[in-house]
Amino acid sequence: MLAKSPTRSSFLAAVLMAGVAMPALADKASGTLDVAFTKELENVDSYFNSSREGVVLQRAIWDGLIYRNPETNEYVGNLATSWEWVDDTTLEFKLREGVTFHNGEPFNADDVVFTVDFVANEENGVKTQRNVNWMDYAEKIDDYTVRIHLKEKFPAAIEFLSGPVSMYPNEYYAEAGPSGMGLKPIGTGPYKMVDVIPGQHFVLEANESYHDSPKGQPEIAKIDIRTIPDVNTQMAELFSGSLDLIWQVPADQANKLAQMDQFTVANESTMRVGYLQMDAAGRSGDTPFTNKLVRQAVNYAINRQELVDALLQGASKVVYTPCFPSQFGCVQDVTEYEYNPEKAKELLAEAGYPDGFTVDFYAYRDRQYAEAITSYLNAVGIKTNFNMLQYSALREINMKGEVPISFQTWGSYSINDASAIVSQFFKHGSLDSARDDEVLEWLNVADSSTDPDTRVDNYAKALNKITEEAYWAPMFTYNTNYVFKDEVSYTPTADEVLRFVDMSWK
Repeated sequence: MLAKSPTRSSFLAAVLMAGVAMPALADKASGTLDVAFTKELENVDSYFNSSREGVVLQRAIWDGLIYRNPETNEYVGNLATSWEWVDDTTLEFKLREGVTFHNGEPFNADDVVFTVDFVANEENGVKTQRNVNWMDYAEKIDDYTVRIHLKEKFPAAIEFLSGPVSMYPNEYYAEAGPSGMGLKPIGTGPYKMVDVIPGQHFVLEANESYHDSPKGQPEIAKIDIRTIPDVNTQMAELFSGSLDLIWQVPADQANKLAQMDQFTVANESTMRVGYLQMDAAGRSGDTPFTNKLVRQAVNYAINRQELVDALLQGASKVVYTPCFPSQFGCVQDVTEYEYNPEKAKELLAEAGYPDGFTVDFYAYRDRQYAEAITSYLNAVGIKTNFNMLQYSALREINMKGEVPISFQTWGSYSINDASAIVSQFFKHGSLDSARDDEVLEWLNVADSSTDPDTRVDNYAKALNKITEEAYWAPMFTYNTNYVFKDEVSYTPTADEVLRFVDMSWK
């Protein structure tokens, strides 16, 4: 059985202390919703961060050409009123007239052309290239008609344009750049950013001139977000009244808060997948993970179901594929590794490690999950030097190929297509720890074919080899616990996007 974290037993004491020492600063009467983020977000510019907090702010501050309804998955126009495929690699959009950015700049085709041309240029360093590198350039037809030209066939284009691809003001961004946009973000979205202390504090105010968007109109006047890394501190502040809403709350703490009458606890599934990434390509040096038997041993060593039952709970499920089951192309008929520690030990011995080995192990979030995983590895002889880093720091050393094994997660930017995760990590990019040429070939076909059956067939080939070779150890899907005061009205969606525009006071 998994041991419980010692910090959890101190929860009630922290709450009681906070209740005595801290004033109730957040309330409905002030019109301000006080929210906590757990992870630091250094750059608000949505193209230069890859964190879930960045996705949340992106959807609040900026708009895309298209909007996908998170409940029906229907695509509707947002900054575009309509679109059509001119040919297999050209999309034409009719743009919405009368929209203005937060700084007063009018939105038109010039903004689309500038945004697409900037982010599609690899030299400009967009953090997650997979989100934008399928675009070649944009062409202005007239002030409210624009064409986006693709580098090659990319059937998931509409899905990406409804998610991570936001439109920026051409005049402002040309002058401010990513650093300026990070300090003073300007978009067309339902909320405008009025104060930024990078990594610490973000203040949003409702955009009273927001256009007729399918996102809806903002009802809460002000959103005040503070970075509070410790979940117990977040809960204490929620109990004392200085916070109105927290999210990504571990299951046991959420269960305790659910017993208190003044809070609503909502659990919802997400598209986030937790996994172990192993350096099969040997980028980090002479590592045991270049041996397939060792990677398979790691897969057998993990009791995925116990992790889900004891720690994640809620709507989480065990997965064996390196993608989220609902994503197009995420086939489930792959090699599965059931929990079998004796088999893991046998494979390690066969690989030449009868006494196991010691390795540097990295993680950036959910320490209790990561520690539980290392306990399983230790039990079969894989001793770990545990390193807990900030996400940005781990990402950077991972991109440099300096990480032998790590516990990580990926939410696919809530894109419901397997290319958003499988192709992100297995197409020889800086985050690819396998570098399998055959997998690359299959994914290139799957990502570019306009025939759905061809796409599924090639994703299946890629996923079967990825799992048979045990390049990753996929483990579970995440769920998210949202905890908020009873005077807050909010229904979370399954895509793990915290939507302030959908919140209101009761």
